[in-house]
Amino acid sequence: MIHLERVGYVAIIRIDRPERMNCFDYPTLVELQQLVTTVRHDPTIRVAVFTGTGKAFSAGADLKERMTLNETEVRRNVEAIRDVFTDIARLPQPTIAAVNGHALGGGFEWMLACDFRVIVKGALVGLTETSFGIIPGAGGTQRLPRLIGETRAKELIFTAKKIDAETAEQYGIVSRVVSTGEELMEVCLAFADEMLQNGPVAIRQAKMAIDQGLDHTLAQGLEIETTAYEVVIPTEDRLEALRAFAEKRTPQFQGK
Repeated sequence: MIHLERVGYVAIIRIDRPERMNCFDYPTLVELQQLVTTVRHDPTIRVAVFTGTGKAFSAGADLKERMTLNETEVRRNVEAIRDVFTDIARLPQPTIAAVNGHALGGGFEWMLACDFRVIVKGALVGLTETSFGIIPGAGGTQRLPRLIGETRAKELIFTAKKIDAETAEQYGIVSRVVSTGEELMEVCLAFADEMLQNGPVAIRQAKMAIDQGLDHTLAQGLEIETTAYEVVIPTEDRLEALRAFAEKRTPQFQGK
């Protein structure tokens, strides 16, 4: 149902339910949560890429399953999808959403939980929940306004409209549009490789400082940055970078 593939220091997590447009039923959420936990605690994984199989990134909640659930089970599923996306957002590693097709509802919220989003031309994205009489419940009402601003986020959520890849790039939702699925993964892995050239401890601490600092005042954010900097000072990677600079060579970071 979900596969984890390793390409060097990169983990590719792929939902494989193309017959259901990679929708999230409860077993899928449980499995995704387990894999996210695995990624979090594996120091050899330095970048995580999330994607889907087939023509969709994810069409969100599995509505066929949802029709069979009672209210308690619906609340369970909403809590599960919210929690797993929160855990993705809190991963210490940089995360990339390789949006291989339509990303609707919870699928849109999934890509919002990632640090970066690269999308294939022809894909549609949107928070469509209000058209089903509900609201985005896995972070969409919070992450989208922070990303593109209150007015535009309200427009997309209140109208439940779907926008194309080029519009998503114009709005600042995605950072790049590519032509084909093959190019999509090539671009994402090349981007991951750019990050892999740098100190992994430093990247984790920089991500922590940015993410935590955004929820605080500037003064508090500077304190968070100072705390993050303290972590990198005693590392072997910092000393290796100085040696490499003096010797005019590329540093060999070990994540220590």
